[in-house]
Amino acid sequence: MGLITGLFAFFYHLPQIYKWLLKPYYVVSLFMTVSFLLVRKVPGLCEHLATQREDGNSCDFDWREVEILMFLSAIVMMKNRRAITLEQHVGNLFLFSKVANTILFFRLDVRLGILYLALCVAFIMTCKPPLYMGPEYIKYFSDKTINEELQMDSRVTWIVEFYANWSPECQSFAPVFADLSLKYNCAGLRFGKVDAGRYGDVSQRYRISSSPLAKQLPSLVLFQGGREIMRRPMVDSKARAVSWTFNEENIIREFNLNELFQKSKKLSKSRGGEREDEQDGALPVEGGDEPQSETTDPPTESKKDQ
Repeated sequence: MGLITGLFAFFYHLPQIYKWLLKPYYVVSLFMTVSFLLVRKVPGLCEHLATQREDGNSCDFDWREVEILMFLSAIVMMKNRRAITLEQHVGNLFLFSKVANTILFFRLDVRLGILYLALCVAFIMTCKPPLYMGPEYIKYFSDKTINEELQMDSRVTWIVEFYANWSPECQSFAPVFADLSLKYNCAGLRFGKVDAGRYGDVSQRYRISSSPLAKQLPSLVLFQGGREIMRRPMVDSKARAVSWTFNEENIIREFNLNELFQKSKKLSKSRGGEREDEQDGALPVEGGDEPQSETTDPPTESKKDQ
């Protein structure tokens, strides 16, 4: 049953997977993931490799390589139990496959191991995972605008994500947060993001550590009237984040988004009524019968920081 479910999930996400494979990051990652398999199985290469098999067949895995590959499969399955998005599943597979390939190449030939390790280092330094660029309704704050925006209207509730572009967890969470902004954003409930890695003074002001060891990124903070009401994940006495799963269900439940959204819609209706009253009470322009047109506020949504 699990195999059938996995096959259905694979074919359901096949168009999205195909789109990923066209990006350089995933093309190179896929090649590096299957590199040991290619070296061991491709005719013309495998005949020149060393082997510990009793039959001397260098084009097949020996018992130690099978053990390492089985251990890799177990690790990937354990890590993917907490994965939320398909990006996290694929990222875990790529990461631990590279670690296993490094061990396998060093065991096969030290020169091959050094070469593969150098390729991995060059890949990490030059290739970055593609950032989420899909639809969203999110305000991107800077160190100069965050306080002003949070305190501008005490009736507006803000859910702010503190993130860093170098964090794989933040990159995996980006489509989830964007989807929530599309579903729940309204006049009284807004969504924002601030780059904690770029604006260190902001992260210090709100007591969020951008260190990879603290594991506090991403962090979601709920603000009402400019004051912090709650945050996830919580932080223990050692300034380390308490384990918390960043999926849509947990966020809706913990932050009570459905109730906040219903209250915020009432604020939207009240604002709409105030604007209609202002329009009805507008004075006519001299020499004409038409009332003055209501001046529209400039858009407050900033473009996404590229």
